[in-house]
Amino acid sequence: MKFTILSVLFASLALTLSAQAEATIKLTGVHNCCGKCEKGIQAAVTKVEGASVVAEKDVVTITAKDEATAKKAEASLIAGGYAGKESVVPTVADAKVKSATVSGVHLCCGKCVTAVEKAVKSVAGATSHTATKGAESFKVEGDFSKAALSSALQKNGLSGAIN
Repeated sequence: MKFTILSVLFASLALTLSAQAEATIKLTGVHNCCGKCEKGIQAAVTKVEGASVVAEKDVVTITAKDEATAKKAEASLIAGGYAGKESVVPTVADAKVKSATVSGVHLCCGKCVTAVEKAVKSVAGATSHTATKGAESFKVEGDFSKAALSSALQKNGLSGAIN
């Protein structure tokens, strides 16, 4: 009888602990060039109740009370203009365009603008951009694929809505 009661007690404890298990998402390649970027990353993730973040150079580790909360925190990070190589950013139609407006990319300083410039230069057919420090949106010109632009931004640790 004692063995059965102890078995039930340990099984209950194990189930309780597994139900409360924390979840962690580690993202690499996230653009984090300065203190303002780090504050932006912190603000985006901690907007989600039950989530915290450690941002060290280009590695961001999100810890949350459960997997669903961790995924919400990652989505908030992406909405804040940041992305990791492992991030699942919103899909962009692979349409060829002459111009596109990109909004929501984190652009707090010149290094952020340089990251956008590097991304745009890597897109076949993209010829120019209007990204500036503090801008909420910018335009990309040329003859290029919107999906390629989205991918290039992500490779440079950034995310944004492309219209």
